[in-house]
Amino acid sequence: MKKVEIYTDGACSGNPGPGGIGVVMLFGEHKREISQAFKFTTNNRMEILAAIIALETLKEPCAVRLFSDSRYLVDAIEKGWVRRWQANNWMRNKKEAAVNVDLWQRLLPLLDMNNVEFVWVRGHSDNAFNNRCDELARGAITKGEFLNDTNYEDSK
Repeated sequence: MKKVEIYTDGACSGNPGPGGIGVVMLFGEHKREISQAFKFTTNNRMEILAAIIALETLKEPCAVRLFSDSRYLVDAIEKGWVRRWQANNWMRNKKEAAVNVDLWQRLLPLLDMNNVEFVWVRGHSDNAFNNRCDELARGAITKGEFLNDTNYEDSK
């Protein structure tokens, strides 16, 4: 399998509010950057969506180290929370429904297709690629070419 490093970040101007994603993908000497903005969403949705968009960009199954400053995203995957929510019919516990189910359902098949290790990095710190992702996400919001996060209202 090809080895790819992916850095992702999500941002929101207000939470909820306009949001953006930033991605830096590294494969050998190749580097690809992706950014998109969404009209009305949440920070957590942007964090998950950044990972989804990055993984959907891969042309074949890969061994991926995916770096994110989102504890929500990294812990949900690495600690098995999402698989547990899925097994419990998308319930976090007996009373609370999981949120962002549409995105988790989109992400899980990508994880099954690729060998993905999630790595948490401190945000706004000394990681140049994470900082670049933040710039890309915030820049996308500023640019103002917004897509619709069509399932945001349904994800609550």
